[in-house]
Amino acid sequence: MEDHDRADRRDTSLAAQYEAYPYPERNPQDELRRLLIGSPSHLREIDYWVFGAQRPTSLPLRVLVAGCGTGDGAIMLATHLARAQRQGEVICLDRSRAALDIAQARAQARQLSNIRFVQASLNALDTLDLGLFDYIDCCGVLHHLPEPEAVLAGLTQLLAPGGGMGLMVYAPYGRTGVYMVQDALAKLAPIAQSPEARLDIARRVMRALPATAWLRQNGNFGDHLSGGDAGLYDLLLNPRDRSYTVTTFLDLMDKAGLEATCLMEPARYDPSLFLPDPRLRARVAEFPPHEQAAIAEDLTGNMATHVAYAVRKGCRPTRPDPMDVATVPIMREIPGDELARQMRPDNTLAFSFGTLVVPVALPPQARGILPLIDGERNVGQLAEILASRGVGETKFRQVWRESFDMLERLNRVLLRPPP
Repeated sequence: MEDHDRADRRDTSLAAQYEAYPYPERNPQDELRRLLIGSPSHLREIDYWVFGAQRPTSLPLRVLVAGCGTGDGAIMLATHLARAQRQGEVICLDRSRAALDIAQARAQARQLSNIRFVQASLNALDTLDLGLFDYIDCCGVLHHLPEPEAVLAGLTQLLAPGGGMGLMVYAPYGRTGVYMVQDALAKLAPIAQSPEARLDIARRVMRALPATAWLRQNGNFGDHLSGGDAGLYDLLLNPRDRSYTVTTFLDLMDKAGLEATCLMEPARYDPSLFLPDPRLRARVAEFPPHEQAAIAEDLTGNMATHVAYAVRKGCRPTRPDPMDVATVPIMREIPGDELARQMRPDNTLAFSFGTLVVPVALPPQARGILPLIDGERNVGQLAEILASRGVGETKFRQVWRESFDMLERLNRVLLRPPP
């Protein structure tokens, strides 16, 4: 536990940072030409990984974005709801007035009427009388808080029955080099200085940073290169920046009364995907999933963040059977015909887990199935089309099982919830 006075100084510095340099750096006019997409809080991911494709889309979705910053996740989710003509409300909570002003301007540029903004601190959740939420986003926030365990537990209390969360925290190994430079700048540009003075020192250091610095070797993130002043400041000058291994991240959720329904993307945390040696794969299979995830993090070394969807302990939803003929598969984002075109002649996808590219094998027939997935056809209809092309029922079921199992783990093909 930090000394109270020192913790207060860090918190004061953190508040000043986000007023001076709202993060991430965004121009509301950019909303007219693109929508930023990511995880967590993609609507199709929420439907599947939080609600198990069981919650009807006709039910209104009440959302809290806890620490929304300049609004990436909130704008994405509110836009998804509006485009799908689904009822819901996205409440954006942040203590930075400057960040909220940018998020609000972005919402106005998109003419979103399903989003509202509340200026308040996550450390005062119990005083806000916000009610209960079906979904809570807390992305890139917990690792900056003085008491992340208490805040996450408080957010858990705000979940409606059957609700869940999307979480993101920093990870240590993929951020190698960041904390070294942070330590140096803590001496060269102490938090007692103004944000502007600290940023000036950081710029000067980066111009002269030795070629041997680990930060120069690390290509797993680019805030210091392309994130503007806000990105440079948040990466290297943030007065409180802790990181979590996947093990400590799962422990954090457990202490708050949560369990993960998935780590994103699930395949990223499976060491057998990048350990083709049969003996190694057999050895990996002996470990439970959380230890496999830790092995994957240890070996790849490039995980700069961890993203998870979580629900209350014991409330993990049972997802539909993907082999049921009435089940409707849906592409998460990339259209099926485009994903099929990305398949190589050897029927593999070159899938990128950050800077790690892994060849992922699919059945040859997946090339013909993917373009048929339109969010309307069910599995039975896919089987009928494949039968007309000479693929019998037994073969189809084998191919579909293999294809879905892998593409679900890659977060590319999910299942549609009921209307």
